[in-house]
Amino acid sequence: MKSLYVRMCLVFCSVILISGVLGFLASNFYYQSRTKPKNDAKLTQMATDLKRFLEEHPATMEDYLRSTAALGYKILLVDEQGKESFYGHPFRTNDLAEKEVQNVLDGQIYHGIARFPSGLFITGFFDNQLKNTIGVPVAMDGQTYALFMRPDADVQFGELRSFFAILIGVMLLFSLWFMLVTVLHIVKPITRLTEATLKISRGRYDIQLYTARRDEIGQLASHFMVMSRELERTNRARQEFVANVSHEIESPLTSIQGFAHTLRDNKLTEAQRLDYLGIIEDESRRLSALGKQLLTLSSLDYDPGALVLENIDLRAQLRQVVKLMEYQLSAHGLAVRLHLQEVTLCGDANLLYQVWTNLLSNAIKYTPEGGFVTISNRIEDNRCIITVADTGVGIAEPELPMIFDRFYKADRARSDKSSGLGLSIAKAIIGSHGGEISAASRPGEGTTFTVVLPLL
Repeated sequence: MKSLYVRMCLVFCSVILISGVLGFLASNFYYQSRTKPKNDAKLTQMATDLKRFLEEHPATMEDYLRSTAALGYKILLVDEQGKESFYGHPFRTNDLAEKEVQNVLDGQIYHGIARFPSGLFITGFFDNQLKNTIGVPVAMDGQTYALFMRPDADVQFGELRSFFAILIGVMLLFSLWFMLVTVLHIVKPITRLTEATLKISRGRYDIQLYTARRDEIGQLASHFMVMSRELERTNRARQEFVANVSHEIESPLTSIQGFAHTLRDNKLTEAQRLDYLGIIEDESRRLSALGKQLLTLSSLDYDPGALVLENIDLRAQLRQVVKLMEYQLSAHGLAVRLHLQEVTLCGDANLLYQVWTNLLSNAIKYTPEGGFVTISNRIEDNRCIITVADTGVGIAEPELPMIFDRFYKADRARSDKSSGLGLSIAKAIIGSHGGEISAASRPGEGTTFTVVLPLL
C-alpha cells in the first residue's frame, strides 16, 4: 500500500502532466482554428510581394532570394523543366505532388498551409514539409517558375525555442521540488498524528504536537491535544472511580464481617448483640443505597433518554421535599424560606425529586444550628431557574469545580457516611432533562446551587 506522501506526489505529477497535455491540445486547437488561416493569408501576401519584385527585377533574383532566405524563410524555385533550386535550409520532406507544382506553373496559387491536415498532436506551424508551404507563379525572362516558400522555424525561433525550453525545464524542476516539500509539509503532521494515535491506543497520553499552525492541520492537532487530555482525565477518573467504589464497598463489608464474627461469642449480652445487629443493619442499608446510586448513574450514563416524562407542579414538589425533611431541619435547628412561583415542568418526577432531596440534604449537613435554607424559583427566557441557598460553612474555591465529580467529598470529617455520589447524580439527572446545574460559594458565608431547566 502506497503511503500518503507517495500518493500525493503521484497525484501532483499526474496533474502537471495532464495539465501540460491539455494545454498543448488547447494551443494546437487554437492554432488550427484561428492562427493557421491568418498565417496562410499573411504568407500568401508575402509570396505575392516577392513574386512582384522578382518579375520587376529579374536580374537580382538569385541575390534577393538568398537574402530573403537568410531572414528566416525556406524557398524552392521550380522551372518549367522541373529543375529545382533551394534557398535556405532544405525541407525535411519533399512530398509535394507534381500535379500541385504544375497547377502553380499554370498560374494557380497553392495554399499548402491552410490545407495542411490537422491532428491532436500536430502543430502545423513547425512542420517542415514542402506541402506545408505557399506556392505562387513567377514569370521572368519569358519563362514561368513555381515559387514555394514557408517560414524557417529554426532560424526565426531557434534562440527563442532554447529560451523557452530552459524556462519550462526550470519551471518543471522547481515545481517538482516545491511539490515534494509542500506535500512533506502537509503529510508530516498527519504522520505525527498517526504516531500519537498509536501511543494513545497503548495507554500513553504524554503527547506533544505542534499546534502553532493556523490552518486546518493546526486546528486538528490542537483538537487532538484536547482530546488526549480529556482521555487522560477520563482514564484517571475511571481508575479513581473503581478505587472509590472498592473503598466504599470494602468499609461496610469489613464492618459487617467483623460484627458478624463477634456475634458468635456466647458471652455477649443481649444489649451488645442488639447493638451489633443494628450496626450490621445500618451498614447493609448503606451498601444497598450505594448500589442504587450506582445503578442510577449507570442508567443515566448509558440511556439518558429513558425518562418517564410527565407534567410536574414544581412548587408542590419542592414543598413536599421540605415537608419530608422537616424532622432533619428541626433536629439541626434550621429554618427554611420558600419563595416559589407556580411553575409546571415536563420531566421525570422521581428523578427530579431525588435532585431536590440531595441538594436540601447537603444544605442541612453543612449548615450550623441557627442558620437557614432558602429555596426559590423564577422564570427567565423560557427557562425555570431554581436556587437552593444555605448559610453554611461554604466550599473553598479550589474545591468548587470538583464537587460534581463522583465520590468527591469536600469535607471528609463530615462525609464518612456519605458516598460522595449525590451531586454527581443530581448533575446527571439535570443533564438528562436538558438543563444545567452550578454552584457558587464562599467559605463561611454559605453555598448556592442553581438549577436551570427548560419549560414546556
